[in-house]
Amino acid sequence: MRFTNGQGRHLGLADYAGHALLVNLWATWCGPCVDELPTFATLAPKLRPFGALVLPISIDLTGAAAVRPFFKSQGIASLPILLDPNGDNMQVLDTDGIPVTIVINAAGQMVARLDGAANWDTPGMLDYLQSLGGQPRDSKPVGFIPL
Repeated sequence: MRFTNGQGRHLGLADYAGHALLVNLWATWCGPCVDELPTFATLAPKLRPFGALVLPISIDLTGAAAVRPFFKSQGIASLPILLDPNGDNMQVLDTDGIPVTIVINAAGQMVARLDGAANWDTPGMLDYLQSLGGQPRDSKPVGFIPL
């Protein structure tokens, strides 16, 4: 999977090696995505102490121009702005709908997938993601730039 951050830096999942990842494809125009994204925003700070990260990759055609105001209006400051305006990652995940979320363990293996929305901020999900391993608390994830 390839994408850019809000400043245009090209990134891929390899840039997050050693972290357990919750990777979500979404868009600001997708109702279920809009409902789901705040649960990722609440979960993300709880994951960082044990090296897990949430990577919400927007497929909005206008990229950061759509995502920045959406994050601001929702008060989301705990998630990075990641962009795939061409929707190429939908082909990588072999899907024609969003939201779609994959879970990748610290060894880089996809261990779960959900097509559709969910509440990700639950004690069970936190425990599950913590069990996947990750880099120590003091590691700094690549490409995360707070608003």
